[in-house]
Parts: sequence; structure tokens; C-alpha cells
Amino acid sequence: MSGFSLNSEPFTLQRDCPAVMVPQGDQVVLPAGQIGYITQALGGSFTVYVDGNLFRIPGDDADALGKEKPEPLALAENAGDEDVEKLVWEQLRTCFDPEIPINVVDLGLVYDVSLEHMDDGRRRVYVKLTLTAPGCGMGDILVDDARTKIEMIPTVGVADIDLVFEPPWTQSMMSDAAKLETGML
Repeated sequence: MSGFSLNSEPFTLQRDCPAVMVPQGDQVVLPAGQIGYITQALGGSFTVYVDGNLFRIPGDDADALGKEKPEPLALAENAGDEDVEKLVWEQLRTCFDPEIPINVVDLGLVYDVSLEHMDDGRRRVYVKLTLTAPGCGMGDILVDDARTKIEMIPTVGVADIDLVFEPPWTQSMMSDAAKLETGML
């Protein structure tokens, strides 16, 4: 990736901001006043280009970029498991690899989602997630992003994200939309 394009949006950080270096996954703090370009704003997080490197900034830190934080999630008071599972899938569709503008569901990285009720009345969500390559430096970041976004759902107490590599991921697992986006269809 060359960094930024004509569609990239310039920014100046308004405060010190935690970020994750892409694809290494190293946690850093970008200083207030840092200039760069927003190259991707998907799923409530941002990929930015700064001094020849890419970084991922979570939506909770959108204000540092001069952007709005994502709205909190809402769920009907009488929502059942089916409603919660639907919202889990919607949340997973907001999880993006910072280098690929396709969500983890359409990439075919989510193998399974299930729910169970805990003793305190809340739900535990189980997700089996894989990576496009076992050595992907963003694996921990994607797992944490999925966990964080699922645990934002009202009535969900715990999200267990199991990173699995069986069966191995192949491009055939991608949705037609993802294949079209990547020029494979």
C-alpha cells in the first residue's frame, strides 16, 4: 500500500492519541499536533497514514481526529436471543482489517456465533474467528476489536472470541461482495 490517495482526508491530531501500528500490531501514542491522512474510516475505527506508516485509531478516540464518536448501541427491552445474535453479526460486520476495506464477515473469517445465558441474566457470546494468514500481525487487534464491539451490546456480559485455524481460510470463503471488491469476481 502506498499510504494515502487523493481520497484521503488530512488531519492534525488535537490531543495525544493511542494507536496501533499496522500490520505489526505495536501499540504507540501519536502526539498532539501530529499531521497525517485518514485513509480508511470503516466500522467506527480509522486507519491513518503518518510519516510513511499506517496506524489504526479506535472510534473512542475519534475526537482526536476531529471526528464524532460512534453512537451507543440500543436493543429493545424485550429483545430475544435472535435479536441479540442479529446485532452480534451486525457488530462483526463493523470489524475491519486496517489494510483491507472488507469486514471480517464478508472476508469469511467468522466461522461460528453462538449465545448462552449466564446466571446473572446476561448473555455470553461465543465467536470462532480466523485470519487470512496465521502469522497476521493484526490478529490480536481483530480479536480485541470483535470482543469490544460485541460487549457493547446491551445484555451481553462476555464475548469469548476463539481464534482458530481449522479449517484453514481460503479465498473461496469470501462473500461475492468481497470478491467483487477485491477484483476476484
